Amino acid sequence: MDEKRRTRISKFLSLVLRHKPETINLVLDENGWAAVADLLAKSAQCGSIFTYEELTEVVATNDKKRFSFDQSKTKIRANQGHSIRVEIGFEEKIPPPVLYHGTAERNLGSILETGLEKRARHHVHLSRDEETAQAVGRRHGKPAILRIDAARMAAQGYKFYISANEVWLVERVAPEFLEVL
Repeated sequence: MDEKRRTRISKFLSLVLRHKPETINLVLDENGWAAVADLLAKSAQCGSIFTYEELTEVVATNDKKRFSFDQSKTKIRANQGHSIRVEIGFEEKIPPPVLYHGTAERNLGSILETGLEKRARHHVHLSRDEETAQAVGRRHGKPAILRIDAARMAAQGYKFYISANEVWLVERVAPEFLEVL
């Protein structure tokens, strides 16, 4: 499968597994899982046709590891980034001392005033390294990188989680824990 098709399928999966399953009348369980057979059938009914093999390739090769199969490979879900109500069941983890967040430079004023907020998502997304944060920021415009004092946040009781694709998650980051790089 070529990269263009892989990207198209991945974007479609993000839509129906993270944001709008109703677009194809897909039902997600409370943990965000959908039956693979339902996903394939309902996608085809709505004009987005792809095979189980193509789906497997997208899950395996997605550079952001956005999707996972269950052990039997009969269910699929997005690993994080949902704007719909699901309970992924993240386990609380102790974060590394420093984490990073990439954003567009135009957002810095409000972020430095109010902090990082989850808004429509379940959590604020943080990365372990500057390079990943830079790539995320670039998707939104001229990138700006924020350094987060995760050790101090954890010491003050903030709860951190890590998704299956190694994105660090937290409810919010107050301005006093932020530094612009």
